[in-house]
Amino acid sequence: MTKTLSDRGNTTPHYLILDGLRGVAACAVLVYHLFEAIAFAAGNPFQQMYHGFLCVDFFFILSGFVMGHAYDARWTNMGVKRFLTVRLIRLHPMVVMGVLIGLVAFCVQGCVRWDGTQVPIGDLITCLLLSLFILPSMGRLDVRGNTELFSLNGPHWSLFFEYIGSLLYALTLHRLSTRKLSAVTICAALAMCAWAVAMTDGSIATGWSSSPVNATGGLLRMLYGYSMGLLMARLFRSREKDAGTSSWSLPVCGLVLLLLVCVPHFDVPHFNLLFQLLCVWIAFPLLVWCGAKGHVSAFMASACNWLGRLSYPLYAIHYPFIYLYIHWINQGRMPFGCSDWMVAVALFVGCVMLALVIAVGYDEPVRRWLQRVLLRRQK
Repeated sequence: MTKTLSDRGNTTPHYLILDGLRGVAACAVLVYHLFEAIAFAAGNPFQQMYHGFLCVDFFFILSGFVMGHAYDARWTNMGVKRFLTVRLIRLHPMVVMGVLIGLVAFCVQGCVRWDGTQVPIGDLITCLLLSLFILPSMGRLDVRGNTELFSLNGPHWSLFFEYIGSLLYALTLHRLSTRKLSAVTICAALAMCAWAVAMTDGSIATGWSSSPVNATGGLLRMLYGYSMGLLMARLFRSREKDAGTSSWSLPVCGLVLLLLVCVPHFDVPHFNLLFQLLCVWIAFPLLVWCGAKGHVSAFMASACNWLGRLSYPLYAIHYPFIYLYIHWINQGRMPFGCSDWMVAVALFVGCVMLALVIAVGYDEPVRRWLQRVLLRRQK
């Protein structure tokens, strides 16, 4: 059996190994940000998990694949309004939770920017309202003063582009023939490469900043990832009856993903960019494909299920704690008198546990309630 069906109100297959890989990638993002903070403390510009940001590109490809597989074949029964409502229910409860945790963390830091200036209460409230509606806060509303699109919770930039990707899918991408979708994917890949060569120091690690160049990079990363994922879903659907891969797909694919993002910084000009493009153009699509074809044992299914439930809450809520960690480092004092590494390990464990609690106690119940309230009205 190459896939596991999930009773979620539709007949499309639910691929548990892809849930597991999403959880592995979310944990890798957390470790990447922890290493980033430790590297900052040591004055080292290159941290131990230098290519951890590529997990975002993996998320984009995975989202496109899952979206195409779930909705392409039943779009006539879906429609734009219902689809966007489904996406809102899936994404927004954790957006709200992440923003609120980010607000608390910012208040704990004293409501000051990184340069020490006090933030007016009106600017903070406006930033909060914009963030709750996943709208960027720029200029004087950038309350941390780090040019982030979402200064209360920086990684929400990728969720902002997830919304844009969902909108593009609903309005345009799902209508394209496979040939036209292939052309869009190739053009997006080439545009991302040309943009990175011309506009950056040799990396696609952009999208988080309000700088036009940086934000453009994030848009291109999303457009390529979504298009590639959607294209793969169409090709995969025509080959679903082919033989599946090993029942070891999760540990093997997960290990490969971790090894790729742990590849260190290259000193040779543009080697980093070449490696990153090879990951997002070849390696990540192959990992998604192998994960979708993999078998799952009972134990593996349980592990994949919990990793999948953990993944989005962990991604959405972890970064405010990184802000606090960097703040303590800046102040020259660590909480409870611990070392940098001891606090980093405690933060990892604490964020994972908190994400699981939020997933079970908040995200899933709220989404079930929203499904009853919002989707029933559209029937």
